[in-house]
Amino acid sequence: MAKTYVLDTNVLIQAPYALQCFEENHLVLPLVVLEELDGLKKAEGERGYNARQAIRILERLRLSGDLLTGVSLPNGGTLRIETNCIHEELPDSLPDDRSDNRILKVCCHLRSLEPILVTKDLLLRLKAQVLRIEAQDFSTEQINVRQQPYLGRSDWYVTEDAFASFRADGIDPAALYQLGPDGQPRHPALYENEFLLLRADASRNKTHLGCVRHGRAVPLLYADAAPYGVRPRNAGQYFLQEALMRPADEAPLVIVKGQAGTAKTFYSLAVGLEKIVNHPTGEYRRILICRPNAQFDTDIGFLPGDEQEKIAPLLRPIRDNLEQLVDGNEDLRYENEQELAERIDEIFDRQIIQAEALNFIRGRSLEKTYLIIDEAQNMTPNQVKGIITRAGKGTKIILLGDPNQIDRPFLDERTNGLMYAAEKMKESPLCWQVTMLPGECERSELALDAILRLS
Repeated sequence: MAKTYVLDTNVLIQAPYALQCFEENHLVLPLVVLEELDGLKKAEGERGYNARQAIRILERLRLSGDLLTGVSLPNGGTLRIETNCIHEELPDSLPDDRSDNRILKVCCHLRSLEPILVTKDLLLRLKAQVLRIEAQDFSTEQINVRQQPYLGRSDWYVTEDAFASFRADGIDPAALYQLGPDGQPRHPALYENEFLLLRADASRNKTHLGCVRHGRAVPLLYADAAPYGVRPRNAGQYFLQEALMRPADEAPLVIVKGQAGTAKTFYSLAVGLEKIVNHPTGEYRRILICRPNAQFDTDIGFLPGDEQEKIAPLLRPIRDNLEQLVDGNEDLRYENEQELAERIDEIFDRQIIQAEALNFIRGRSLEKTYLIIDEAQNMTPNQVKGIITRAGKGTKIILLGDPNQIDRPFLDERTNGLMYAAEKMKESPLCWQVTMLPGECERSELALDAILRLS
């Protein structure tokens, strides 16, 4: 039996194509949604772009019939606009001048159809529950949080003989095993490019690091590298270094999740500078950095200055990392801060590193670019799809972020772009992933202690 769904504006703002995602069901758009789309169509950034996309989709549907009585959708459902709800009664505590409450009026008006309100707004879902209206989040872009998130790394046991021959011959993954809760060996599936920490089963203090390549467990290729003078300090950093050092034709997409202080951004910059400055083989033309955040898309158009001046505040963490990279002497690094700042400015002036607004990458094809997207947990699934599909020949895309530090409204651990990309791309042979563990924080003893105690 077909269901009736009432859509909130924020669903279309995050996913303009949402009208195509409800199969053979009936969709209702309250008139206030059109008013809000109209108010957002000139907005800067992703919100304005998505509002315009949604309006274009609605215009194509308008041309196919009468939206007031209902038009057919390509997937077999229907869509109509509801206007006749102004006299619907709500409790006095829900004033009529609020857009959310006008949407609730539509739901009340359609109560006989048992409507389902679809909204990204948790508080609106709570208010709907008070009125005995069923409400749901938009689930098309959600990942399943009940299953264990893919870490891109796993620990295994192997026999002493296999352990001894690993560096020379690799290991058939069928020979790897883990211990289940009952203490018995088990053999979970492995993904291509998954990183491995191998322990000899008779002497478990001995370990090897490796990864799955072409269906075989093999040693890391870049374990001895020191990009821009940086050497890995823990297993996670060895894995991270391997994924970043691999050329773009082998590893065009790298997804790195982890808490603050685990050197995600630092190591990404180090490898980029190694490839372009220390050993310029022509593999990449430049390092391009984008760093979205919760206020970026709405506020950048009103900040003074040109594009670079507008995004400069968002790049302060990048400059902090560069301070450590351009001067490896921790004792003398800040004796002449003017000279240190000039060395960093030179990197930007020579356009070795460039920074752009995330919104300006849309529609471009990036070739031979080392692209770092920092704070990727603040991207929507639609944004991350737009970024990954911009990759041209020779481009490497690196998504960095902490899924526990989401600052953008209507995003959570199920719907942010970083986790969405990690889940959808985990079986791709072109994607390498690694999750940095809390104990791999190298920022300071205090930072490590805080991560372990405050998590």
